[in-house]
Formats: sequence, C-alpha cells, structure tokens
Amino acid sequence: MPAIQLTPAQRKEKRSEAHHLDPMVMIGADGLTPAVVKATDAALNAHGLIKVRIFSDDRANREGIFASLCGELNAAPIQHIGKLLIIWRPIPPKEDEANTRADSKLGPRVVKIVKFSKSGNHRPQTKKLRVLGNERVAQGGEIKRAKRRLTSIKKSSQDQ
Repeated sequence: MPAIQLTPAQRKEKRSEAHHLDPMVMIGADGLTPAVVKATDAALNAHGLIKVRIFSDDRANREGIFASLCGELNAAPIQHIGKLLIIWRPIPPKEDEANTRADSKLGPRVVKIVKFSKSGNHRPQTKKLRVLGNERVAQGGEIKRAKRRLTSIKKSSQDQ
C-alpha cells in the first residue's frame, strides 16, 4: 500500500505535536524484522503519532527502513532527523467500545460509587456495586429498580 501523503503544513503540525514524545519503537542491529513491524503497527494503532529510534550509523539504511515502514504500514512519513523517525497514521475507530456501550445497558455491570466526607478532611469512601439491567444508581448511591413506563388509559384502549 502507498504511504499517506500530507501537505507541508500538515507535516509541520505533526512535527510540533511529536516534539515532546519519547521513542516508542527501537530498531537495533538486526534491522527491520517482522517483530519490529508488528510493534510499530501496534504503537500506531494505539497512539497514531510515534517516534522510532534506529541504532544504525548508516544513513542510507535508515532512509530505507523509514520508507519501507511507511509503505508496509500505510503510514505518513513526517520527519527523519538523525536516528529518529516520526511516523503518523490515523487511529482506527475502536469497534469494541461501541459494542460494549450498547450491551452495557442490557446486562449486569459494576459501578464504582465514591462518597466524599462531609468535613473534607477524610478520604472518600469507595464501593463497587453490581447493577443489573433493570436497576439504576440514585443520587445518594442507592440502587433503585427502574420503574415501568406508564402509558395512559386512553392510549391502551385505542390500541385494542
């Protein structure tokens, strides 16, 4: 796959974002191995913008690694300065979070309740409670059953 193409202004913005980052992936004497590619892919999925450090003195070798990493992982080359490479790829949307949010309302879930002390001098008390699908946590930390929604008598008689 070809690498993502960015405008110079976009690359400049990504360079400024990456300035404070530490290298996430280190490439040693073995060079670009499948394990390094897999670690770089995982870091890009988690963070999007990463720094890679190469412990090689050969500049041509570093440029080749930079190009092949960006090509294999469909990432944008941001900067190659010395032994540091900056690579960016958009973070893919997480499918698991969307599914768990929809399912969490249906089944039991664990809720953490924090009660702060009235005087403010003591530690807050924390409790973990299991809340079922038909229950909710009230403002005081009590568990209450959800009430069935009442429909009007007129609507129920019209439906029949």
